[in-house]
Amino acid sequence: MADTTLAKWYAAHTYSGYEKKVKADIEMTIENRGLQEKILEVSVPEYDEEEMTERGSRTVKKKLFPGYVLVHMVMDEETWYIVRNTRGVTGFVGPGSKPEPLTEEEVIRIGLMAPENALFEVGDKVEVTSGAWKGSVGDVKTVNAGKREVQISLNVFGRETTITLGFECLKVLD
Repeated sequence: MADTTLAKWYAAHTYSGYEKKVKADIEMTIENRGLQEKILEVSVPEYDEEEMTERGSRTVKKKLFPGYVLVHMVMDEETWYIVRNTRGVTGFVGPGSKPEPLTEEEVIRIGLMAPENALFEVGDKVEVTSGAWKGSVGDVKTVNAGKREVQISLNVFGRETTITLGFECLKVLD
């Protein structure tokens, strides 16, 4: 039984365009070999982007890191071998052949892990403490812990307005 507290996030380099196929292949291998306690998660981070077309705009998913698959695992000979030898994987990020884990700061910034001090929850009533909206009170609509941002709804001139602010600009009201 593997100690999951030893698990870290690693970036595996893939052929461009093969990220989702690699993810599916690694997940199939995890299932077939019963490695759920050693390889905890496989991720291809994406974001939404507005794209203009002849018929208007549409939202499309774009890969945050084209050519990479992020793997949360306990690194040992077996897990290294399985990921490294998955079809489409060309290697791990790190010096030489030694995989280098992502730092906790990088993992939080990417949004794979919430920071310990994520104080906000959807529905919280918050006050803006700095900037143009200082002193305004609103309700939390969404929380993006990875970016350390909160979308809040404010009443401006009798209309509901949604703005996005960083954690440092807000405080929760009791």
